Amino acid sequence: MQYVWLHRLWLAGELRTVDDEPVAVIDVGQLNRDAGPDFFNSKVKIGDKFWCGNVEMHVKASDWYRHGHQDNRAYDSVVLHVVENNDCRISRPDGQVIPQIVLPTARDFAERYGRFINNSANQLACAPEVQNLPPVLIHSWLDSLAFERLHSKADAVKERLERCGGDWEQAAFITLARAMGAGINGDSFERVAASLPLRLLHKHCDSLVSLEAFLFGQAGLLDCPQHDGYIEQLQAEYSFLRNKFSLRPLENAGWRMSRMRPQSFPHRRLAALAMMAYGGFSILRRVLEAKDEAEARKLFDVTLTGYWIDHFNFTAPMGAMKPTAMSRQTVDMLVINVVAPLLMAYGETTGDDSLSDRAIEILEHLPGESNRYVRHFIEAGIPCSNALVSQAMVQLHTRYCDVRKCLYCRIGHRLLAAKARP
Repeated sequence: MQYVWLHRLWLAGELRTVDDEPVAVIDVGQLNRDAGPDFFNSKVKIGDKFWCGNVEMHVKASDWYRHGHQDNRAYDSVVLHVVENNDCRISRPDGQVIPQIVLPTARDFAERYGRFINNSANQLACAPEVQNLPPVLIHSWLDSLAFERLHSKADAVKERLERCGGDWEQAAFITLARAMGAGINGDSFERVAASLPLRLLHKHCDSLVSLEAFLFGQAGLLDCPQHDGYIEQLQAEYSFLRNKFSLRPLENAGWRMSRMRPQSFPHRRLAALAMMAYGGFSILRRVLEAKDEAEARKLFDVTLTGYWIDHFNFTAPMGAMKPTAMSRQTVDMLVINVVAPLLMAYGETTGDDSLSDRAIEILEHLPGESNRYVRHFIEAGIPCSNALVSQAMVQLHTRYCDVRKCLYCRIGHRLLAAKARP
């Protein structure tokens, strides 16, 4: 009802109160998302009188009393009561009856909205209809969502920067570590990185064993019973480093490994992170120096050695694996979630718009992601040409479709508004 009122989607024709007085809505007012009447500062003409005040809405008029509004002075300024079911009349404390109207909407409007938000199929609720919308509407909405997502990731970088006391490299390290978790283990990777001052990794950057001991030890993954020379070496090294620097490993890190490809296991990703830090870790500087997507990809071109050539965790060898730590798709994912947000955040913080522009250009030159969110839109007839578009699709799916915010989506609004009137 708020949505119909806000967007003037009631049935065409003259509005009339339940007492048959004509009503003209001059200004619907401002939607109130806090306590109090639904709309502030509305302007309506009822009969031959102009009113300026608040508008309250209820499914049943009697909900006014059920909600206790008669005892709340905040509702004394209500000039119009909008209801769906006129089951009683409402009076002010002084006995004056508040004008009341039944909101007239198309019969199938609520049904269509219900079908959208109650859709249980594994697809977009609007999939059968979205292809009929003007492409310019879809593209402009996706453009806005792409920027919305990129800015939200940049804001997350700035929040880490604040927690790190303004240390950009530490914030960049945590950002990279979180991305290495590939979503499912992102929180755990971020906790590991946040527990390790980057200066310790810099100090031991000439020893791969020390770097791996730092990361695996803080991750709580060295407490394993295998009798293996490599594992025992890491355990001994971490015990020394832990005592020397008063480190505390994570408790209940919450690692998830079920139904995961071996290349994505946290052990192998931590080994790749250690290799990135080997010889010196300066991810932010290298990100700022990357001029295009090709140079951005090279940041994550990591080759594993030794134990990790044929292992994906601390178990028996699984046979020869690719020494390349990550697939091309994973590397692109890191460019999307590390390089672009860092460029955007640093550009916004320093006022260098060229960095923000470069972040967008890099995303435009990367191929679109391949995941269930993107596939749903492609199946609905909306093409995905690059990573900027796929990021917009992920944002739309997770922030609007999955949580059924169809009323706040431009596509949902267009489809519902088009059918609001017969």
